[in-house]
Amino acid sequence: MKTALDAWFHEAKQAEWKDPAEVKQHYGNASIVGGDRVVFNIKGNDYRLVTAIDYRRGVVFIKWLGSHKEYEKIDVRMVQYADQTDQD
Repeated sequence: MKTALDAWFHEAKQAEWKDPAEVKQHYGNASIVGGDRVVFNIKGNDYRLVTAIDYRRGVVFIKWLGSHKEYEKIDVRMVQYADQTDQD
């Protein structure tokens, strides 16, 4: 997973997304959830990365990272990385 996440990070760092449509243009499998939330598939959809993007400032906030199975247990619109605890 590290290599796939590093690749995403490098691409996101170079990106200058102005709106969700530009994210979707570059990442066709990304899910746009609301005005700022975007879910990226990492490592062939084995993992999900939930972000909040401030398009005006060009900042991407990582809200959550986990397996596809763990992703099914969260509310993507409300999840905050610091709020997560180990769940079975």
